Amino acid sequence: MNCHQCGGTIAVDDRFCEECGASLVAASISPALVQPLPTIVEVSCQKCGAPPAKIDAERYCVECGFRQAEISKDTNELQPAPNLAGASDRGRRHHQNEDAIALKFIADDTYIMVVCDGVSSSQHPELASRAAVTNCLEAIELALQQAIDNPAAIICQGVDAALQAVAQVPLDPTSSIDPSSTTIVTALIQNNIATIGWLGDSRAYWIAPDKSIQLTQDDSWMRDAIESGTYTPEEAESSPYAHAIVRWLGADTADDGKPSIVTFAIPSLGYLLLCTDGLWNYAPDPSYLYHLFQQANDSHSLPIARHLIRYANQQGGQDNITVGILAIDSATR
Repeated sequence: MNCHQCGGTIAVDDRFCEECGASLVAASISPALVQPLPTIVEVSCQKCGAPPAKIDAERYCVECGFRQAEISKDTNELQPAPNLAGASDRGRRHHQNEDAIALKFIADDTYIMVVCDGVSSSQHPELASRAAVTNCLEAIELALQQAIDNPAAIICQGVDAALQAVAQVPLDPTSSIDPSSTTIVTALIQNNIATIGWLGDSRAYWIAPDKSIQLTQDDSWMRDAIESGTYTPEEAESSPYAHAIVRWLGADTADDGKPSIVTFAIPSLGYLLLCTDGLWNYAPDPSYLYHLFQQANDSHSLPIARHLIRYANQQGGQDNITVGILAIDSATR
């Protein structure tokens, strides 16, 4: 079946559309609006909205001249260092990957990780997430080159650069769809201290045999509803707004673009995991994530990342799935 609002694929028991966020509460959907999903999904111009027929063989729009970003439908993998790797996968339900990831190995004790999840209900979420990860990483790297000795300030510079880049994504001013936006979680690791910043519900975890913990707190309606006491966890989770985020990066959030920051002293051997909700929706509990790491039967970051992607797809793959993993081993410490 497909969504009555955007045409995205939906399952019978879905409460909201993973593509556009529309409520799928049974009372609000007319059976006449539920139609089979077309076999082929064609993409209009990412800038002016011209129909697919106006996109030439080299991906240029003949109406406005904008070159379309190439959208991969496969898993993208990164491994800038033996102990640092990541992967981003389209999943089984989306027609494009709106997540993005950037990883950088700077020196023996310095790493940069950035993971973003484009907001599906905004214009060009795939462009927003890519612009965010690229510019965030570049800004953090530049700050390190300038010998700025304040990790939290460096993270803020990176997130601000991401915000400015997302705000520059070309938009259709006549569209009623929200401006391009994305979540972000980024980490700077130096001397076994991780400084992590985020906006939205992409998460960071510490995964280790002795204790696995969630390091970030979601900027989400569900978290706010539970913490305020307005809803019980069960009530909040069953709400159609359960997955709605309350903070993000976008041109419409310029006044609220400062990330939350946490500093984590890495206590032992283990893994720093950054991921989008395409993974943690299926395994939100840190102890269960550790179980999944063990199931990979490999201590290296890239095989574990592949296993986590495979697991999420086996559970349904209802969203794009992105994971970044830094292994802290005896050689790293």
